[in-house]
Amino acid sequence: MSPQLFAILSRLVEERTGIHYDTGDREIFVSKATGRALTAGFESLLDYYYFLRYDAGSTAELDALIDALVVPETYFFREAHALRVAIETWIRPAVRRGRGARIWSAACSTGEEPLTLAMLLDESGLLPSVEIVASDLSTRALAVARAGGPYGDRSLRALPPNVLGRWLELDGSGAVHARPELLRAIAWRRINLCEPPAIANLGSFDLLVCRNVLIYFADENIARIAVSLSSALRPEGRLLLGASESLMRFGTLLECEEQQGAFFYRSRKT
Repeated sequence: MSPQLFAILSRLVEERTGIHYDTGDREIFVSKATGRALTAGFESLLDYYYFLRYDAGSTAELDALIDALVVPETYFFREAHALRVAIETWIRPAVRRGRGARIWSAACSTGEEPLTLAMLLDESGLLPSVEIVASDLSTRALAVARAGGPYGDRSLRALPPNVLGRWLELDGSGAVHARPELLRAIAWRRINLCEPPAIANLGSFDLLVCRNVLIYFADENIARIAVSLSSALRPEGRLLLGASESLMRFGTLLECEEQQGAFFYRSRKT
C-alpha cells in the first residue's frame, strides 16, 4: 500500500467511523485492510477503496472492514471503583426521586462494561429501576454482547469471586456466558459516535460511560463528540471517561470534578 493509498483509505475509515490512523498505525492498518480486501475478492487495494467509496452496495463490506480493524480490549469490572461511585452518588438518588434512572455505556465492545453495570446495580437493589443502554459501532462485537458471550480468560481476569454462578454461568462446553435475565436488563444498539442525530435519538442519561474510545479519534472529532455527549446528559447527569482520557483541553460545555478518587464530567450549565 502506497502512502497515498494509505492516506485516502484511512481517511475514508475516519470519515465513516471517526477512528484516526496516523503513519505510526500504518503497518497494522495495511495488514488488516489487505486481509479484508482479499477476503472480499479484491486483488487491488485501489479497487477496494473505490468500491467502498462509491459503490451503493458497500455498506456491509465497510462494516466488515471496521470489524477487522477494531480490536476490543475490555473486561468485567474494569476500573469498577468509578462505576460504584457513580451508582451511589447519582443513580441511587435519581431512583429515590421517583423517576427511572438511565445509563448509557457507549462503545461497549463485547458487553463486559454494561454487564458489569447491571451486576453492580443488581447487587445494590437498583436494577429494576434503571434503564441501561449499551452501544457499539462493531456489529461483530455487538453480536457477542447480545449473546452474552462466550467470554474467555481476558474478559474474566478481574472477576470478583462471587460473580461466577450468580450473574455469569458455565455452559456445557465450559464457556462463560451472562445469564439471560442480566442480558434482558440491557438495550443493545449500534451507534456511531460521530453521528449526532443517532446520539440525540437515545434521549438523555443520568450516567454516560464512554471509556477508552476517544483515544482513537483525532482532536476535531473528539470536540464534536463531546458536544453530542454533553447534550445527552440530564441536568444532574455525569460523563465518565477512561483513566487516560481528558476533555479539559477542548474547552467544551463540560467541566471535570473529582468524586471519591474518580473523575467525572458534568455540564457547565448545571
